[in-house]
Formats: sequence, C-alpha cells, structure tokens
Amino acid sequence: MGSGAVGNLVGRVVEDRVVPAGEPWARVLKPGQTLRIVDLEGQQAVDFLCYNAANPEERYNAADTMKYAKTIFLTRGHGIYSDLGRRLLTIVEDTCGRHDTIGGCCSAESNELRYGVKDTPSCRANFLRALAPFGLGKTDIVANLNFFMNVPVAGDGSMGIVDGLSTPGDYVDLRAEMEVLAVISNCPQTRNPCNGFHPTPIRLIVTDPS
Repeated sequence: MGSGAVGNLVGRVVEDRVVPAGEPWARVLKPGQTLRIVDLEGQQAVDFLCYNAANPEERYNAADTMKYAKTIFLTRGHGIYSDLGRRLLTIVEDTCGRHDTIGGCCSAESNELRYGVKDTPSCRANFLRALAPFGLGKTDIVANLNFFMNVPVAGDGSMGIVDGLSTPGDYVDLRAEMEVLAVISNCPQTRNPCNGFHPTPIRLIVTDPS
C-alpha cells in the first residue's frame, strides 16, 4: 500500500480494518467522522450504500447526487445526497478520480443473465448480509455508488465496464455530514474487468474529527 494512504490521516483512528476480497462491511458513522476506503492492490471495485442512520428510509439517491454534481463522475468536493436533498457524506479526498454512479451492483441473477453462470457470489448478497443486523433488507437496496469502478459512457450513450484506473494505495475519504449508516461490498465479481478479474482486499479506516 502506498505510504500516502495512511500517512496523512488527521484525527483519532476508531477503526482500521482490512476487508477480504468478496466480503461486506457496515458501520454507523457519527457526524464529522471520516471513512477512508483504500484500494490496497488497485483496480478493485468497492460497492457502497449509505442511509440516514436515524431514519433509514432516507437513503442515497443516485439520480439527485448526479444532478447536484452535474456529472456522473463524482470526486473530491462532491456531496453524496439522500432522496430528501440532504447531504449524507462529502468526498473530501480522492486520489483516483474515477468512480461509477450508474452501473449498480452485481447479483446472482444478473450474473446468470449476462454470463450464463448460476449462484455466483455477488454484491447484492453482500449488501443483504451487511444490512440484516440493522433490520434492513431487499427493499432497502437502491442503485449504489461504486468506488474505483470505471464505467465510461460514449457520445452515443453506450457504456461498458472496463479496467479500473485505481492503483495500489489509492483512496477516497468520505466525511459524514449526519449520522450515517455506511455499507460496503468489496466486490467479488470475476467475470468482467471491474476487479481486474481478480478480487483483492481493501482497507477501511474510520477517524474522529481532529
């Protein structure tokens, strides 16, 4: 991992965890806390959902987030917004600069339709595992954000999942603007280039404000 991934952290570390390839993670972030997502080996998609922890019916809204940012490619300075037009998180640092807002998460069903394989591990299944302890389930999974995943869109509207641009040690920092339930699936996909066909671990670091 690049030294910059941890060398410039500000504030007290309250969690520092390596999430294995293909595994989920969830935590409630307090206002002002920062979640750093580190792509340890590069080209690893990290599927992400977030909710108002006090009222999870308020959750990430992909369409509004893109409209407010005026771009499909979120990066430093952009907010991550709820369906009520409130900022859940702010991207305060981003060393990669290319993430996906439109591709959503993989599921066993979509993998079967696209690749002809049954019962594959998936981010949808991971989200369900991570949400269950908070009393949430299938109806609470919405179109999600994918950090480090590269989904270019051509002028004619065509899109594709291609090799990610992240390199070992790249990271994004997300600052909570309210009490936020953050949910991650470290993507297990092996049938398209979103993980370089080889899922790898990520590192998650939560810090209190300085």
